[in-house]
Amino acid sequence: MVFICAIASSGLAAAQSKSESAAEDETGFISSLEFGGTTNSAGQVYELDSSIGYTFTQHFGMDFGLPIYFVNASSSATGSASGSGVGNPSVDLRWKYPHPALNYATVLTPFFEAGFSNTTSDSRLFVRPYTTFGLNTHFRGGAEIDVWKFISVGAAGYDIAPFGTQTVFSRVVGPSGPTGTGSGATHGRSFTAGHQTTGSASIASDNGFSMWVDASLNKYMDAELGYTRSVHYDLNSVSFSLGFNVGRLLRDRK
Repeated sequence: MVFICAIASSGLAAAQSKSESAAEDETGFISSLEFGGTTNSAGQVYELDSSIGYTFTQHFGMDFGLPIYFVNASSSATGSASGSGVGNPSVDLRWKYPHPALNYATVLTPFFEAGFSNTTSDSRLFVRPYTTFGLNTHFRGGAEIDVWKFISVGAAGYDIAPFGTQTVFSRVVGPSGPTGTGSGATHGRSFTAGHQTTGSASIASDNGFSMWVDASLNKYMDAELGYTRSVHYDLNSVSFSLGFNVGRLLRDRK
């Protein structure tokens, strides 16, 4: 079971789709469905993520999620394996503090997010070729700007700071692949050298930046195309995602 606790300060929860963010501005039942994927030198990882939850106030809410992954691994990874499977169920607690003073006429929206978790979670900008088990804090900050009607662009930097013993589970190397401590892996990419790696906090740390273009297709659906540069892993990734606000659709059809 994955536990994620996050605090966001801004007019927008930018780690999520606009459809999800809009749902969280409404109190009551929320539900979303999202399909996306990331491609890089480790392969392609696609994620179908469904979530259901409840927004108690404009500041506090809770989600339960269950992802399904589809992996097309690169042949360059040792013991690479493609396939599909159900990911770890997650519980997400959110504290959100919109600050109108930081929202410049709704055109430019700066944001900052901080969280605590027992895993390195995916985002719609980076479906990782691995997952981790171990405690970490994570930070993300940047801005999004509306450029034309339903189109916006954004950029953000991120940092994942784990502590204590960490275990990295590769999504692109199968269970029959080797295990180890991560020493000697190219650019620290233990997820391409073995299926399971246990070691110090450094094997799960990461930092970098993302850029994206987001399109609100209608009040229930949005799409996003993004680029992420992991400085720690020297890894360039391109991603896409489609988000559906199921909760809003059900409410409007009553």
